Amino acid sequence: MLMWEQIRANKRNSILLLVLMAAVLSFIGWIIGMAFVSDPMAGTLGIVIAIGLWIIMVIVSFAGGDQIFLAASKAVPVTKNVHPQLFNVVEEMAIAAQLPMPKVYIIVDPAPNAFATGRSPQTASIAVTAGLLGRLNRDELQGVVAHEMSHILHRDILFVTLAGVMLGTITLISHVFLRGMFYSSMGSGRRYSSRSNSGGGQAQLVLMIIALIAAILAPLMATLLYFALSRRREYLADAGGARLTRYPEGLASALEKISQNTKPLAVANKVTAPMYIANPLQEEGMKLSDMTSTHPPISERIKVLRAMAGASFADYSNAFRKATNHSTPIPASALKSDEAVDIRQAGEKKAVDVKRQSRDVGDIMWRTNGYHFLTCACGLKMKIPPNFKSDKVKCPRCGRISAVQS
Repeated sequence: MLMWEQIRANKRNSILLLVLMAAVLSFIGWIIGMAFVSDPMAGTLGIVIAIGLWIIMVIVSFAGGDQIFLAASKAVPVTKNVHPQLFNVVEEMAIAAQLPMPKVYIIVDPAPNAFATGRSPQTASIAVTAGLLGRLNRDELQGVVAHEMSHILHRDILFVTLAGVMLGTITLISHVFLRGMFYSSMGSGRRYSSRSNSGGGQAQLVLMIIALIAAILAPLMATLLYFALSRRREYLADAGGARLTRYPEGLASALEKISQNTKPLAVANKVTAPMYIANPLQEEGMKLSDMTSTHPPISERIKVLRAMAGASFADYSNAFRKATNHSTPIPASALKSDEAVDIRQAGEKKAVDVKRQSRDVGDIMWRTNGYHFLTCACGLKMKIPPNFKSDKVKCPRCGRISAVQS
């Protein structure tokens, strides 16, 4: 029941987002047209151009928005040979959610994070960073993948894809306009001073100021609009992830490790940041703070997950109310039809080896880039580049010649 209710809500939110983003683009188009051309029809022309751009962006969003995000994030499609455990976990969660197997990508970056994208479950993709794979144990990785699988199950990914492309469009238009304003103002002082005595010149100057303010505020307002429509989806994905794994501590521990990271995700930006399981934008050397506009407080999410007595939606709802003193994000219809889900036993936990973690992250990044590994009889692990032509390689330590398998 939760799934269908959330799907309907996301469809409504997607339509609302499209309409409101069209209104924001139209307003920017009208302001820019009126500011630069002293013609009553200039504003109308600006609106027509803005609507045309909006239509193009909607088509782009549906046709290839997910590929745009994956390319912008420098996500690399990988096979099961690169990281068998990741593929095994994704397959498990796809079966648990009764969804098709999504495409799997790895982002070659040491910062731990992950996101899902796509128009539908049939075209969905899950991308995780090398840093995430190198730091999490199997239960934690399963929690993160289950969270992203819940986004796919609830059809959040279409909403996020549409929102991201629209936000990017508005941000790009605003930046181009502000840059144009800066360069045009370098030589426009005399032009405005000569027209300042006329009413038309003063009106044009006022419109230019309004356009400048609108260009600065438009990306901010569009971002706030997106967050206002989508804030609940992270809580719902946490609840869904805990239910799929039957182990809330796995996701809680993963979020805790992600929050301890001090390395910013190099490929992330303000447009793609909301897609990730945790805010990827932070200052170098600083841990992730709760003071972020892109996600709910991560400490609050961890607290709710660890307060769950079971793994059902009702357990998440009760834990959420106790931990936050706020009303539950779980729809009432889902609570009525929900069944009890017991928490399973934890998997095997190994002691944390920081040096080994660092090596594992590096190895994953090498494999993702097409390198394969060959271990010599002396114990040295050699990294063979993908363009290596010879069928033999000499060990730099012992001089032994080894065959390179294709």
